[in-house]
This record gives sequence, C-alpha cells and structure tokens, in this order.
Amino acid sequence: MWRKEAILKRLPLAIAPGLLLLSSAFSSAQYANVNTPARQDTEDIARTTEVKNLTYLSIGGQDLQLDVYKNPHAGPAPVLVYFHGGGWWKGSRPLSYGSFRPFIRMGFSVVSVDYRLTGVAPAPAAVQDARCALSWIKKNPATYGFDTSRIVVYGTSAGGHLALMSGVLPTSAGVDLPQCQDQPAVAAVLNFYGIADLTDLLKPEHQRSWAARWLGNGDASDRADLARRMSPISYVRTGVPPVLTVHGDSDPTVPYAQAVALKRALDREKVPNELFTVPGGAHGKFDDQQKLAIENAIRQFLIQHGVLRR
Repeated sequence: MWRKEAILKRLPLAIAPGLLLLSSAFSSAQYANVNTPARQDTEDIARTTEVKNLTYLSIGGQDLQLDVYKNPHAGPAPVLVYFHGGGWWKGSRPLSYGSFRPFIRMGFSVVSVDYRLTGVAPAPAAVQDARCALSWIKKNPATYGFDTSRIVVYGTSAGGHLALMSGVLPTSAGVDLPQCQDQPAVAAVLNFYGIADLTDLLKPEHQRSWAARWLGNGDASDRADLARRMSPISYVRTGVPPVLTVHGDSDPTVPYAQAVALKRALDREKVPNELFTVPGGAHGKFDDQQKLAIENAIRQFLIQHGVLRR
C-alpha cells in the first residue's frame, strides 16, 4: 500500500483534501471524468430529493433541525452526516445540497445537522446534539432510504471534532442524553482539520479563546476535566471506526500537531486511519487541484473500508 503522507511531501499536486465544504472545490467539467458524462451526472444530481428543517431534538425550548438530501438512485443509500464548523460558537448547516454534490455522486444520501452553539449552551451540548442526530437516523431508515450499516460522519474544524466524537465516544462515558442513547454504529469518520485534544488548547502557549468559551467558566480543575472528556483522543481504542484526517501543516486556527497526535494515538491502538498532510495548507484553504484530488482519495478510503462499492 502506497504511503500517501510521503507522497504529499514530494508532489506539488499531492492528494491533499481540504476545504470548508467539498463541493466548492470542483467544477462540473472536473467532475465529468470521475463517474458519468457531465449531462447525465447533472441530471442525476438534479433528482436529489430535499427534505428540509426536520426537528431531530427539542431541548431547552429550542428545536434542533437537520436537512436530508436523499440520493436519487434506488435502494437504501449510505449516509453522510455533516457537522459544520465555526468554533462551536457560530455557523450553520449549508442552505442546499450543492455543498454535497461529490458525496451524492458517490451514492450517499446526506444529513446536514445544526447543533447548539456556545451562546445557547456550552460543552457538552454540541456533542450531545451530534449524537442525537445519529439516534434520529437510526429511527428513520425506511422513511428516507438510509442504509444504517454504512454511516459516515464528516465535519470541518469544530465539526471535525463533532464527527470524531460521534464516532469514538462510548455510551459508557455518560455524555449522551437519555433519549439519544440508541445509536447506530459509525462506519467511518472524515475529520477535516478538527480538534482532537482540547486539553492542549487550554495550555497558555496554544490557548484558543473559542475553545475556552465552549468549555465554560468553571474552575481550572473542572475545565481541565471537561476538556479531557470532550477530547476525541481520550476515547481512541481498538475497534473505533476508521478515520481519515485532513490537515494543513500551516493551519493557524487548529494546530497541525492535533492531527499528528491523533494519528499516533490511532496507530498505537491499530485503528485503521490515514493522515493527509497539506504542505503549506492553512485552515481549509487549499488549491483547486488539491481539492479535486480529495474526491478520489475519499472514494478510495471508503471503498477500502467497505462503505462504498467499486
């Protein structure tokens, strides 16, 4: 098996995924040589069924909502669950399926999730909400044609953290809400420049104000304990889903060291994983050719781990 990370360091057009949303990376012309003729591909995408503003959880007087983009092809589809970024304090789910065209082309139906932000409820609220979204998916496979044996969680930045927590947090950790403890297994995690270790972001030399705000105003020992409990790296163990991590080595927002530490932890436990390092890459800002390469890289990763079929 070829070593992708080494190749990234050598080639200027290395396979290096990175973008706020995958679709923004690719033109329709670039897609034409991946799967189907461009016109047929466009027609297939246009038949995607949108089901908007579905409430998956009501809590604290707020209805938390998600959107479903049902794949146009017949039969139960693998499910991509997307969590947006924004440091847990800002952002919202995309307005349309345009952001997810590459995944729809791969055969996915997409579930795009909003969650409670810091101004509404600090940690662990966002993690609880992400896990509740999975619980909702498990309850609704027939209605939306979900194949719940092939669920992939995907997130960017803080959303990458939520994707990781969705995949690795055990119910025994005591974080889940009582009404959301019946969750499907996650088949794979796509972690795009996400936070793996919050304890590191509390250190004076690495501190990030948005991370500190999300952890709340408790005393130092309580915040340190909460940071550990909210860190995906705390739950790495044999048997967690395969993880694909994408990170630029010049990221000023989420240190690249987060990705390296996560990979080391996954390797120690022999969890299948790949780290795609983007040389000189900032926080999700990569060139178009690198963005194009990621569609094929994701496809191969998911084929390798049994989520997609060749």
